[in-house]
Amino acid sequence: MSQTMKPATAAKKLGVYLDATPAEFREGVVSRTELNALQADPPQWLSDLRQNGPHPRPVVAAKLGVSVSGLARGGVTEPLTTQQIDALKEERPEWLERERATQAEVRKEAVRLKAKKAEKAEQAARDAKG
Repeated sequence: MSQTMKPATAAKKLGVYLDATPAEFREGVVSRTELNALQADPPQWLSDLRQNGPHPRPVVAAKLGVSVSGLARGGVTEPLTTQQIDALKEERPEWLERERATQAEVRKEAVRLKAKKAEKAEQAARDAKG
């Protein structure tokens, strides 16, 4: 038996906003095979959604270079179209600049912690040999 998922799960995996998908997608179930086929050869509606939106918050956050929490702090709670995202990038509101800086710091800290963890692992390996 093929593994199936709810349309919401499939939409999340496809990176699209569920409410903007066609009714037949929202009302059915999606098999793993169907999901793979949609990813490999997206129908026009999927290509259009990915290109123009409306996009779900995780996609909006990624396109703006902020976290989903940062979007909420900036007052963005609804899905946005590509055009709306581009307008925000042009306007560069203060909240967006602040959240981008925060996100940059978070990434920098993640890199630092990863390097520290790798260093500890190398030290442990040397100590084990020694």
